[in-house]
Amino acid sequence: QVQLVESGGGLVQAGGSLRLSCAASGSIFSINDMGWYRQAPGKQRELVARITSGGSTNYADSVKGRFTISRDNAKNTVYLQMNSLKPEDTAVYYCNAAIRVIMGSARRDYWGQGTQVTVSS
Repeated sequence: QVQLVESGGGLVQAGGSLRLSCAASGSIFSINDMGWYRQAPGKQRELVARITSGGSTNYADSVKGRFTISRDNAKNTVYLQMNSLKPEDTAVYYCNAAIRVIMGSARRDYWGQGTQVTVSS
């Protein structure tokens, strides 16, 4: 059984910073891409940032220059450093990882339970 557990959400004033963490645990053979998505009330879930196992990254245009994604492969953990936060960044943030549970098996997407980020103006 694989679990993704997020932490680090909360309430912050505009211009402030938060750091999200997501640790994968359980029966894991390998992890490929890891990423962060967010969903605001009444909106569809959208990509925030992704990082490959080799460290290549991509970001949504709305967060470029403000957010930084990183990962620690030894700890099966992905981070999202969020700076210069804006009220429009308010959403539930979800961790995602493409995981292979045994050698030769297909990769499957796993999701965390979500963590609320609220930015006040």
